[in-house]
Amino acid sequence: MVKRVHRPREDAEFDFVLRMSAVPVLAYFTGTWPKAVEPCRAMDLVVGAVADEYAGRLTAVRTDITRCPDTTKLYGITGAPSCVLLKDGEAVAHTTGPMTTAEVRKLLDDHL
Repeated sequence: MVKRVHRPREDAEFDFVLRMSAVPVLAYFTGTWPKAVEPCRAMDLVVGAVADEYAGRLTAVRTDITRCPDTTKLYGITGAPSCVLLKDGEAVAHTTGPMTTAEVRKLLDDHL
């Protein structure tokens, strides 16, 4: 499997990926506190699979809440995992909580 998920280390890097993407961006936000670790790891697998499937039509960005606090605040993230689908820099869909691959596909198909 080709790694198609960007992992910005800071807000400026997230902004750069967002500006450089010619396709919609699926930003999923992760946390490192105990209750968030397992659901976020599960989302890593889901988003990785979806990123491979939607290659060329989607940019996936794994965003750590503690490393990108301004981005987290900008998109109103209150829990992890959370997903925000961005088109032309604007949020068009937002979810909180773990999702299955089928649920992420539906979210994308409804908004892409």
